[in-house]
Amino acid sequence: MCGINAIFLADKSGAASAELCESMSFLQHRGQDAAGIITCGRHGRLYQRKGNGMAREVFDQKDIIDLVGNYGVGHVRYPTAGSSSTSEAQPFYVNSPYGLVLAHNGNLTNSAELKTYLDTNAHRHINTDSDSELLLNILADELQKTGKARTNEEDTFEAIKSVLNICKGGFACLGMVAGFGLIAFRDPNGIRPLVYGTRESKDGLDYGFASESVALECLGFTNIIDVKKGEAIIVTHDKFVSRTLVDDGVFSPCIFEYVYFARPDSIIDGISVYSSRMAMGQALAGKIMRQLGKDGLLDIDVVVPVPETSRVCALEVAKALRLSYREGFVKNRYVGRTFIMPGQEARRKSVRRKLNAMALEFSGKNVLIVDGKSTILLTLTLQIQLCVVLLLLRSSRWLERLVQKRYLLPQLLLPCATPMCMALICPRLVSW
Repeated sequence: MCGINAIFLADKSGAASAELCESMSFLQHRGQDAAGIITCGRHGRLYQRKGNGMAREVFDQKDIIDLVGNYGVGHVRYPTAGSSSTSEAQPFYVNSPYGLVLAHNGNLTNSAELKTYLDTNAHRHINTDSDSELLLNILADELQKTGKARTNEEDTFEAIKSVLNICKGGFACLGMVAGFGLIAFRDPNGIRPLVYGTRESKDGLDYGFASESVALECLGFTNIIDVKKGEAIIVTHDKFVSRTLVDDGVFSPCIFEYVYFARPDSIIDGISVYSSRMAMGQALAGKIMRQLGKDGLLDIDVVVPVPETSRVCALEVAKALRLSYREGFVKNRYVGRTFIMPGQEARRKSVRRKLNAMALEFSGKNVLIVDGKSTILLTLTLQIQLCVVLLLLRSSRWLERLVQKRYLLPQLLLPCATPMCMALICPRLVSW
């Protein structure tokens, strides 16, 4: 899981870097391990700055000024494949052919096969364990096959089509061909989110791309549209061209975006994340009613969410069941999202520092705790977050009357191995 963005300004003398950095701050929840920007200036020269840390830690004012060019690509990283090394910070770049840049959000399921092909057939060296470097080199190899000194729209679309057919998994990609323009494409099943929008300027239309709509709205982009499954887009100084290159995949957007990962003020594939969490809360309330019955509900004093994504759901649960809603946990806002921290041990330690239970809301009460993601993440599973929650309460001697814990994620009957890093899939997926 990562966040990607790109901007193409109509003004050839403009600088895209400042807006790229600002937009990245609205995607920071998608990755806190590393951040990077590559821009393209005059004569196709590329400028880059990337490193470990959050965007505000990686970029200073001088960096933004030095990132010259009216179009560029940005990335915030959570490492689901590879390591936390600075060398794996994105976007990635290869000089041949044409000077290619790629930023990627997602996971590939045939990485080993692709790496073997690139080594034995394409004779391309892969320097990291990142899926993104594989995607970039597959694209580069397909463009190399044209044998032309310069690329064009037709060749670029054909190369992207080959990538969509060769690479298996869930991925959304933004990239550049130096001196040519921006490229964007989404996997044939539309698993990873990607949107684009436009903005009027005195020189014409500016184009923006991002993982979530909120990262474009903050910059004044409107007419925000989802990149369709199997669709590719090329933006140059002369035109904007879109094509659906692969149309035989089943549309399968990742539910995790709606349950936990995306910001509530984003709209993904035409669905409000906030509204989806409200609907999940209503469905959860119905299930609790069926399981406990009216008499069982009388034993519940309050509904308490585990911050933060479950708040919307918990409010709907409390409303539907006519129960009191209370904030029983205080979140330390200076501890980042534990899920996207690099490494399981870092996540485990941070969960305990992240939440503090308030005696006022637990002492002597039967409490229904609502969580938004515990059935999916090892950081926030029964093994970790629930254990931490129970330890918090047990250490304060409030546990005797705790009722039970509920999750807003619908029962997962057929787990998908494509979109999520499998190290984060909870072994108790089918249990509520």
